[in-house]
Amino acid sequence: MPTFQYKAVDRTGRPARGGLEAINEVDLEQRLRRMGLDLITYRQLEGAGRKPAAGGRITRQELINFCFDMEQMNRSGIPLIDGLRDLRDTIENPRFREVLTGMTEDMEGGKVMSQCMATYPQIFDEVFVSLVRAGEQTGRMSEVFASLTASLKWEDELSSQTKRLMIYPAMVLAVVLAVIVFLLIFLVPQVVSLLKTMGIDLPIQTKVLIFASHVVITYWPLVIGIPLALAIGTVAMVRRNAAAAYMWDYMKLRLPFTGAILKKIILARFANFFSLMYQSGITVLDALKTSEDIVANRVIADGLMRAGQQISAGENMTEAFRNLGLFPPLVIRMLRVGENTGALDTALNNVNYFYTREVRESVDKALKLLEPTLTLGLGTLLALIMWSVLSPVYDILGKLKF
Repeated sequence: MPTFQYKAVDRTGRPARGGLEAINEVDLEQRLRRMGLDLITYRQLEGAGRKPAAGGRITRQELINFCFDMEQMNRSGIPLIDGLRDLRDTIENPRFREVLTGMTEDMEGGKVMSQCMATYPQIFDEVFVSLVRAGEQTGRMSEVFASLTASLKWEDELSSQTKRLMIYPAMVLAVVLAVIVFLLIFLVPQVVSLLKTMGIDLPIQTKVLIFASHVVITYWPLVIGIPLALAIGTVAMVRRNAAAAYMWDYMKLRLPFTGAILKKIILARFANFFSLMYQSGITVLDALKTSEDIVANRVIADGLMRAGQQISAGENMTEAFRNLGLFPPLVIRMLRVGENTGALDTALNNVNYFYTREVRESVDKALKLLEPTLTLGLGTLLALIMWSVLSPVYDILGKLKF
């Protein structure tokens, strides 16, 4: 079917734009009317295929509300297709409304919900689709949507904690760098001209500061361009070279301050989704395979792949995880108890709780230590600069006789 770019208005008169597949302009108008929109103008695009999320954004909070509403309607006995129709008529986001319209039409054509969601990978990722597929196979759709709601809320909280950890030092570093550049460009040259007129010997720290000021003023294109070129080159190499990407992920896990926290965040994400997939009826091997993409770190993904190979060769899951060297002994012990007692789902829940708590406590501790550490370190740096600038002046004042 051809794709049309349209302009429309909703029932309140607010404008809406987007792209939609339709047989012709009459079909387009009917589809928009089912979405609660009145067509104004349209234009047929070259090519076919749905691209509902290209011109808009569906937030995590909207997905959380979607999962919660689907859970409640499923528990109430409302058929999935009727629930989608109801949600389509109440959602304000025109892009999400367009997605639900397409899913409704696909389900009317005989597809199941997981197949409909797989059509929109920008919105429903592989884990989301796999869990819904497992819920369809096991008849536990309510539990799946409840788990997805909790998981998305946890992701939102984790994202918020990570931003809290990164925003403050980034702002402080930006301010301090601006102050240092101002001192090197404007203050130091004035002090140097004053000292030259007096013909005094300069201490070594002042000479170093003068040299740094000269480099910044004279070769500022290189001072800015070299770090920028290195950053761009590193990003390009990481994207194009698998070995460089692996080494980059390895270095991120070995950073002295943030490496341990990043590792806990990744393992917390893995434990959360692995537990969720296992409880939804997905096999351990399939869950591990899907988790390789979830962790977003090639070092840990490679470890999970090796664990899957060991399990396929007959090794139990506890030993496979222990051989990775990624998990602390407490986690390995919990998994061993779960396997021995047949309560692996409970053990996975405990692992999920363990890492969730570890991440929360680590971020809180980091935030408490970060402020005084940055204040002390950056304050010391500024004090050294001021000392280098003012120490010759104090020497001159000490030699003056009143």
